[in-house]
Amino acid sequence: MPSALVTGGSSGIGLAIAHMLRDEGYDLTLASRTAEKVEAAAQELGAQAVTANMASEEDCVRVVAEHRDRFGGLDVLVNSAGIGIAGDAESLSARHVDLQLGVNLRGLLLVTREALPLLRASRGWIVNLASIAGTGPSPGLLVYGATKAAVIGATRTLNAELDATGVRAIAICPGFVDTPMAEWSGLQPDEKIGR
Repeated sequence: MPSALVTGGSSGIGLAIAHMLRDEGYDLTLASRTAEKVEAAAQELGAQAVTANMASEEDCVRVVAEHRDRFGGLDVLVNSAGIGIAGDAESLSARHVDLQLGVNLRGLLLVTREALPLLRASRGWIVNLASIAGTGPSPGLLVYGATKAAVIGATRTLNAELDATGVRAIAICPGFVDTPMAEWSGLQPDEKIGR
C-alpha cells in the first residue's frame, strides 16, 4: 500500500490533503507540533501521529524515521507545516522572522532532505505548500511571503536536481484559506477558500 507523510497534518490544508490521501488508499503519518491536535486527526484518519516542531532539525529527522520504521517506504511527502505572522517591515521582530523561516523554509528543506532516499526508491512526489503571497507583493506579509517565494524557488530547483531520479516536486500556491491563520486578513469566510 502506498504511504504519505504530511507535516502540518493536524489542521487546515494539511488535514484536507491527508483526508484526500486516505480516501485514495494511502497509509499516513501526520506530523504537527500540538500533540492533542495531531493525535485527534490521526485517530480520525487511522494514521500514525508524530508530535514534532518543524523548526527543529532533530524533529525533522525523527518524523521521517518514524514514518519509515512504520511503513517501510514513502510515496508522497506533503510539506504543509507553516506559520504566518502578519506585520510590515517596520514592525519586524527577530523572533517572528526566525519562527517563520524555521518552519516554512528550513523545516521543509530538512524534512525533504531526510525523505529523499525513500522518495527515490518509490519515484515519489514532493508536495510543497507555498502561497499566493509568494508569487507577488503581499503587503503585511513580508516575511511569510518571502518564505513562500523561497519555497517556490526550492521546488523548481528540486525538480531540476531530481529529474533523472523520477522524483517530482510541485508547489501549491493557494490564496487565503478559511483557517485561523488567515483571520488577520479581515476577509469574511465567504471571501476565502473553504475547507
